[in-house]
Amino acid sequence: MVKLALIGAGAWGQNLLRNLVHLRNADLVLCCDTDGGKCANAAAEHKALRVCGDPDEVIESPEVEAVVIATPASSHYELAVRAMEAGKDVFVEKPMTLSLDNARKLVDLADRESRVLMVGHLLEYHPAVEKMKELLDAGEIGEPYYLYSERVNLGRIRTDENALWSFAPHDISIILYLLNQEPVEVAARGAAYIQPDIEDVAFLWMQFPGNRLAQVHVSWLDPHKVRRTTLVGSKKMIVFDDMQAAEKIRIYNKGVEYNGQFAGYAEALSLRFGEVTVPVLKMREPLRIECEHFADCVAKRATPRSDGRDGLRVVRVLDAAQRSLKAGGAPVGLE
Repeated sequence: MVKLALIGAGAWGQNLLRNLVHLRNADLVLCCDTDGGKCANAAAEHKALRVCGDPDEVIESPEVEAVVIATPASSHYELAVRAMEAGKDVFVEKPMTLSLDNARKLVDLADRESRVLMVGHLLEYHPAVEKMKELLDAGEIGEPYYLYSERVNLGRIRTDENALWSFAPHDISIILYLLNQEPVEVAARGAAYIQPDIEDVAFLWMQFPGNRLAQVHVSWLDPHKVRRTTLVGSKKMIVFDDMQAAEKIRIYNKGVEYNGQFAGYAEALSLRFGEVTVPVLKMREPLRIECEHFADCVAKRATPRSDGRDGLRVVRVLDAAQRSLKAGGAPVGLE
């Protein structure tokens, strides 16, 4: 049983705590938060759990093998560095860091110290996204043309990161995971309405090799709660709607076909309207799958699906998007 510790018992930390205490392959031995009230709540809910208010106690503990970091994003880098330098494996929530340079340093440090570094790109472990990946890799969707996603809500306003850095890591990680490639160019536009220089809404555009496109709309200032991703391919189209209780995925057998029966190209094109199918998914909570995966990787010294390099790819896109945002939407090329 891998001995784990959790640093950060806030809103999302509570969700991690709920899963970590019930893992089949790990034992949560310590929960830390600088807010004494949150520690008290954790101790009251989980009687056998030891709690503390100082991250140093976690980092210096010889009992702890791996650390799960669910603190504000501005503290991710420092805590992850200290934990790895202390010989511990690290799971850090998204975004991995708020700086591209720091993201590179974390990946280099994990390599030098032979540490497992995993990033909380939760939706890469969602059974619906795994099904989309399976269909895409099997050729069922055909050539992927473009994707677009919408992640909007009212509330959970942050003060140390904008909506782009807070919400878009989910969608960027899905898109990079599905396409298995990185964009060559990024552009973003947004606006700050509630706090100066902290954008509440952003529209992100990505150009991929092979003329593939992706667009992401994020906002914490919206009347609707939407969590939806659409993938359009040459054969079929998929819609993943995470707000649906049962039918998370719909596959549309629709498209445009060239039948070659006419002299003119335009006359040879025909629209195809086929059936809509809803695949059966073996649903489990994605967060439980993600936590189990981290513990397995620690025990087996394996590379996580959402490893440090995956986190670096997402931060690289976010960094380029942020530069585009500050330049009024001017496209920014990626390395």
